[in-house]
Amino acid sequence: MSEIKNKVIWITGASSGIGEALAYQIAEKGGKLILSARRENELQRVKDNCKGINPDEIKILPLDLNQPDTLPILAQEAISLFGTVDILINNGGVTQRSLAVETSSEVERIIMEVNFFAAITLSKSVLTVMKKQQSGHLVIISSVAGKVATKMRSSYAASKHALQGYFDSLRAEVWQDNIKVTLICPGYVKTSISLNAFTAEGAKYNQMDKNQELGISVDVCAQKILQAIEKDQEEIYIARKEMIAVYLKRFFPGILSKIVKNIKVGN
Repeated sequence: MSEIKNKVIWITGASSGIGEALAYQIAEKGGKLILSARRENELQRVKDNCKGINPDEIKILPLDLNQPDTLPILAQEAISLFGTVDILINNGGVTQRSLAVETSSEVERIIMEVNFFAAITLSKSVLTVMKKQQSGHLVIISSVAGKVATKMRSSYAASKHALQGYFDSLRAEVWQDNIKVTLICPGYVKTSISLNAFTAEGAKYNQMDKNQELGISVDVCAQKILQAIEKDQEEIYIARKEMIAVYLKRFFPGILSKIVKNIKVGN
């Protein structure tokens, strides 16, 4: 079983939602934190609200996942903060609420850049130090949408499907270096992700989905993620009724297809 205490844990998307909840729970477990997101002031707020940890053991490293040229440099800076990264949690991401035929190619590329390519770049950047120390853990926040795609989320679902394939493959390549890979597949979690979703032309959606509003709390989600890390699990689902769709996809794909076609747009 892995230990959180005294491990250096780098979280992207740490300024809100699941990433923020993870930061608080890791701090209470005695982990050393590197917090990353675009908004430095929000990262400082999260740092100030962490309990049970010396402030010197929390570092802030602002980054923009949609700026690919900056990420390898920032990854080296992250490593230098404590001399290593033991666990990287690729949590930062964006979604959409738009029909595929109407979605601009720019929005599609941003979603893939932030959700998929950034996770790859950061993971490969820390793999060198993980291989050298013969230990490490890559944690990828995927989604139930990485298994089951629905309306209005074509590029988002594509990015999450891509994460599943890439990191399943990577796991098979790095296990001999004692490097773990855990894929987390949440369903509906009560965060602001739908408020910040892209519309077809890149504006903010600015609406809270009903299912999102009724979703699992970020605290429960974070707790289950940390349990998966501590148990070295390869993949977990954090979902309620959404799990039905996962099973239908596996065993009765025709039935699921009919259901998906009739889902009300927006939910």
